Amino acid sequence: MKKLSTLILTLLTLKIFAANPGTKAPNFTLTNQMNQKVSLEDFRGNYVVLEWYNFGCPYVRKHYDSQNMQKTQLEALANENVVWLSITSSAPGKQGHLNDYKHAAQRLKYEKSNAQHMLNDSDGKVGQLYEAKTTPQIVIIDPSGTIQYNGAIDSIPSADKADIKKATNYVTTSMASLIKTGKAKPAKTRPYGCSVKY
Repeated sequence: MKKLSTLILTLLTLKIFAANPGTKAPNFTLTNQMNQKVSLEDFRGNYVVLEWYNFGCPYVRKHYDSQNMQKTQLEALANENVVWLSITSSAPGKQGHLNDYKHAAQRLKYEKSNAQHMLNDSDGKVGQLYEAKTTPQIVIIDPSGTIQYNGAIDSIPSADKADIKKATNYVTTSMASLIKTGKAKPAKTRPYGCSVKY
């Protein structure tokens, strides 16, 4: 009975966490495109953007092929205290899977991405820890290690490049608000895109 109670409490705690704004971002360690171990804790004191990536997803292609993702990255990285981490949580045999660090380096170069790191989460543990549901999905963490934003890249949930100009870029607005006031606005939106291929 005690074990059951502990299990229920653990599950409830995980559900309450749900990568909600205002909660502490859990640490993780993944391998990057240079075969180096990278931990979230390495960037404490910086703003950190986590971007869930799947190179085969039409919604991801919308933002990369139009250069919107690269532009969004550059706008965020204009502040020297910002770090951008792209994370691939696709499992082996699934769409968007990264075979190894060399493959990650190839994708980073192909996309002309401005992310400092392309991280391989092929067992899906980090994606599930953050309850990443879609690609793309964005999480913004402040210098104290608190999640400030979780959700979509922008306000129009489509795979149509023509919608980008009409959409509100939530990464840009949330980051600007966070740096200016200490709080992201908006703080949470509904992510859209392909389901993460766990």
